[in-house]
Amino acid sequence: MRQRYARVLVAIGVLALGSAGTGTAHASPAPPRGCPSTAEIFATNNTAVITDPADPRLQTRLDRFDREVRGIIRSHGAKPGSSTLLDGVFWSDELKQTTYERSREFDVNRVGPEGLRHIADVIRKEYHQESVLTFRCLPRNAPDTDAVEIQAPGVSATRLHDALVADPEARERLGGGSVTVGGRLILIAPLADLPLARKLAADLGVDWNTAEVRYGDEEFVG
Repeated sequence: MRQRYARVLVAIGVLALGSAGTGTAHASPAPPRGCPSTAEIFATNNTAVITDPADPRLQTRLDRFDREVRGIIRSHGAKPGSSTLLDGVFWSDELKQTTYERSREFDVNRVGPEGLRHIADVIRKEYHQESVLTFRCLPRNAPDTDAVEIQAPGVSATRLHDALVADPEARERLGGGSVTVGGRLILIAPLADLPLARKLAADLGVDWNTAEVRYGDEEFVG
């Protein structure tokens, strides 16, 4: 995923293939309470810059990509979970406008930090991406916790677009976000930017009492 994804979503040192990577994948404990999986990988096979929300490439379901990535996860010693189709809306500093992208979020279990990083790097190289975002779910007070993942219902890609256009600070620092096809916001932000992310959520009409906030470690593998 391109580097502008770096302040968005809306969950790796690179290891050589071998027993060390596989062993690390099985060394991870169960996910913390409230987390459906140990970790998440956010990835796409898109390499184009798409600025038109009506572009037909945004209608793809990425079904083949889904199968291929789940195979990569499995072949490198981790256990793939569910996969969610996403509509991403991002702010491009270079173009000075919003860009769009179809992507998927992959749940990953039985994986440690090094194994997760390695899998993300394999995906990055396979699909010619500048970076791939990962989010490892952790307790709030864990030493590696540096980010939050916010999920909330009732948000459309159009509303996310309009909120980013209207808030220069949010689009510059957070970069954008993603929405599931069912209208659920997924936003990953550094802990330091949690107040800004909460403000963006409010601008989107999100009732904070309905939002799910998970803590963890984000990384852009590139």
